[in-house]
Amino acid sequence: MSDSLTCERDGDVAILRLDDGKANALSPDLIASVSDALRRAGDEAGAVVLTGRPGRFSAGFDLSVLKAGADAGRELVTAGAELAVQVARHPTPVVLACTGHALAMGAVLLCAGDQRIGTSGDFKIGFNEVAIGMTAPLFLLEFAADRLSKRHLQRATIQAEIYGPDTAVDAGFLDAVVGPDDLLPTALAHAQKLAQLPRGAYVNTRARVRGATLERIEATLAEDMASAFA
Repeated sequence: MSDSLTCERDGDVAILRLDDGKANALSPDLIASVSDALRRAGDEAGAVVLTGRPGRFSAGFDLSVLKAGADAGRELVTAGAELAVQVARHPTPVVLACTGHALAMGAVLLCAGDQRIGTSGDFKIGFNEVAIGMTAPLFLLEFAADRLSKRHLQRATIQAEIYGPDTAVDAGFLDAVVGPDDLLPTALAHAQKLAQLPRGAYVNTRARVRGATLERIEATLAEDMASAFA
């Protein structure tokens, strides 16, 4: 397991915490560790809370890997997309406790979660791909279309608008914002409530709501990554 991920339990809820001491950049090792922890939580817990370090949820992919060459970049971004799909298809509810900045792939993970609780503060949330000269990948756009308000979709994707926590609720990146001290207790309360719902009915209904989006992501991912890192 990556040193940047810790796992603990609070009753029936598994808490996965990202903390690399910096921006919580998603490296291959960290993505693999989160994926493995999610698999284990699906067997052992009733719900999951995925959270970050104070002030940082995740600034997105590890730029040093993206700059290492096409093959490394393609593998990293593919793994990130697959992790988001895993969150969205997890066999238990997944609540995201957004501890601060959530940009690029960090914002994709927000769109993948079942419930998203953010913390108040001077934080940036959104997709900055176009602003830094990148064409947004199809899986990002699919998750955005699935969860964001139609009033904000083009602003958040094409125009690369970045939101604060309160405006991120209206945009659809978050469901609620609370104070820093209340973030984890609130996320745990939501997770515990969702864990009480009948598991099969919850997962099957979620699949009916989100399944077509996830299937499109899987069907287009290889071609999308091949063209992005040609």
